[in-house]
Amino acid sequence: MKYKRILLKLSGEALSGENGGGIDGAILQTISDEVKALTEMKTEVAIVIGGGNIHRGVAGATKGMDRTASDHMGMLATMINSLAMQDSLERNGVITRVLSALHVAEIAEPYIRRRAMRHLEKGRVVIFAAGTGNPYFTTDTAAALRANEIDADVIMKATKVDGIYDSDPMLNKSAVKFDQLKYIDVLNKGIKVMDSAAISLCMDNEIDIMVFNMFEKGNILKAVRGDKIGTIVTNRD
Repeated sequence: MKYKRILLKLSGEALSGENGGGIDGAILQTISDEVKALTEMKTEVAIVIGGGNIHRGVAGATKGMDRTASDHMGMLATMINSLAMQDSLERNGVITRVLSALHVAEIAEPYIRRRAMRHLEKGRVVIFAAGTGNPYFTTDTAAALRANEIDADVIMKATKVDGIYDSDPMLNKSAVKFDQLKYIDVLNKGIKVMDSAAISLCMDNEIDIMVFNMFEKGNILKAVRGDKIGTIVTNRD
């Protein structure tokens, strides 16, 4: 396997499938099957899940809600998704731990870097919940931060499309796909693959980002093997 330790970034919207909201159990099962296959190959897996299927902080703020309060609601939404993912994984026989940036001792462990590292070394899947624990930071930034803290080999951003395009392929059939991009190009072109804080953090610490279609069966395993799928954002030539 090309990557020994990965951070898998999932959007909250992806969990809702065609429902437009909530959590689709079939999608959870698909993801947990893929993650189980990785653990069987001795790949260490950490996961960050967004909360957009339940509540998105920025969206709440644009409707007049206080941004800090709205972002805290978004963090709680990621907690719901993380617990759902944990349940699906453990019903699939995968030992999992949820580590939260907010203090919710009854349902999750507090995020402590050394504890997270130890869980990964023991072969447990670690789910990082509640973002960074601070308002005004997205789960993309949380993914970049946690990936650097745990010394992940790569951030794998699972989406509904098979990579990064110069325009929305859902709207433009002539959109051109990139096989590889440099961080500075993503920033300069304003490509909305992750927010600028997350991209800058990865650029400064030279951690690659792979963007690929999570709904094509076997893609997560192919990505970890190093097969050429999706788009890689890297400083390397």
